[in-house]
Amino acid sequence: MAQSIFVNLPINDVQRSREFYAALGFTFDERFCGPTSISVVVSESIYLIALNRDYFASFAPRPIGDPAQTTSVLIALSRDSREAVDKIMEAAIAHGGTDNGKVQEMGDFMYSRSFSDPDGNVFEPMWMDVDAAMKARGQV
Repeated sequence: MAQSIFVNLPINDVQRSREFYAALGFTFDERFCGPTSISVVVSESIYLIALNRDYFASFAPRPIGDPAQTTSVLIALSRDSREAVDKIMEAAIAHGGTDNGKVQEMGDFMYSRSFSDPDGNVFEPMWMDVDAAMKARGQV
């Protein structure tokens, strides 16, 4: 069986989050969407499970932090090109996200940026040419 990853995120408003992630081009697994959570399909094996704070707390072993105030996870999302990185950034900002002002460029083989969703969860869309990166590191 192929393994999957489910990244659980605390959110304040389920509908606002649904609209935000839809605007970024993601779809939803409706079987796991309801009044307290949404299941955002990132790929065949990666899902964001956005849960309202009370529901999230029912799963968490410790008090829930506020992602708008502190960072405890950075979610890097690969994109197919530099242009695709910029496109998802534009969509995030246009639909309630925040540009974190972090840009990383490594020659012609890696490019990333950073945005926060409306609740402060941090995403880093990135593109990398792995072969060029390995050459730059002297590993080819």
